[in-house]
Amino acid sequence: MPDPATQSPGSAPSPTAFAENGRRVIRIEMDALQAVHDRLDGAFSQACERMLACAGRVVCTGMGKSGHIARKIAATLASTGTPAFYVHPGEAGHGDLGMITDADVVLALSYSGESDEILMLLPGLRRQGNVLIAMTGREASTLAREADVHLDVSVPAEACPLSLAPTSSTTASLAVGDALAVALLNARGFTADDFARSHPAGALGRRLLLHIRDVMHGGDEVPRVDGDATLAEALLEISRKRLGLTSVVDADGRLLGLFTDGDLRRTLADESVDVRTTRIADVMTRSPVTIGSDALAVEAARLMETRKINGLLVLDADGRVVGALNIHDLLRARVV
Repeated sequence: MPDPATQSPGSAPSPTAFAENGRRVIRIEMDALQAVHDRLDGAFSQACERMLACAGRVVCTGMGKSGHIARKIAATLASTGTPAFYVHPGEAGHGDLGMITDADVVLALSYSGESDEILMLLPGLRRQGNVLIAMTGREASTLAREADVHLDVSVPAEACPLSLAPTSSTTASLAVGDALAVALLNARGFTADDFARSHPAGALGRRLLLHIRDVMHGGDEVPRVDGDATLAEALLEISRKRLGLTSVVDADGRLLGLFTDGDLRRTLADESVDVRTTRIADVMTRSPVTIGSDALAVEAARLMETRKINGLLVLDADGRVVGALNIHDLLRARVV
């Protein structure tokens, strides 16, 4: 029975051929990553030092598949605290070289180290005084020899059985790019808050950047009644503001208590309660859970989950009610 991993092209695959071929590719790429891992040495440290000291940006470039990897490395660097962008080497030779300043570090990817479009840029980069970091699979290549720092990403074999399509080599280059980005992230003391600031539209950005003041109801939208109000008046306020709660405040707007839809159900279970005459101060929740407007919205979500409540009042430093929000506000903001 033929080995499905070596089955000749064009023959009908066996039921296990696809999965076995996939596993073969991953094994080869794992071997490639191990080889690069074992070679990571002083050159990698030098590359990190040059990039960390860069007063400008890290300009990534590469042709073909290497170009796709270079573009991804630039994006990863930029999102983790190292200013970076991608320049297509072909376009650079027709004017885009002007995007690169003398303060920039250039990270050039070419597995062969002989890509004409990249080699054509070297004289201009040298005249400008740019630091050049090369990522190639051939230490004896022109690009490797011309570079200030050379990162060897050579692999034992490509996963492509024809040894034509870049597979293991692009995986190795991508992994080294990730290693550079994370090493620089650690060196810069880059935090989750820093990451969120560069990802404001993402889930992490919303969780780490959105504050209570951004999602709460304020001003006239805040449900509030004074301590002498009746239960009936409090119910009207809850209905008008449609947040499922009302604050109870004194003459200066300071919080006295909270009354919610849940409190109403429990109150009405007492047959002695007269909605028209009962004072809200007699049935409200005193010292309710509250939050400040500068807190993160995700903290409100945690409080609601922990305390099994659906709404919160927002207080200022003097205990005045300045806002209110409920779980639906957090859902609309996609915090939860």
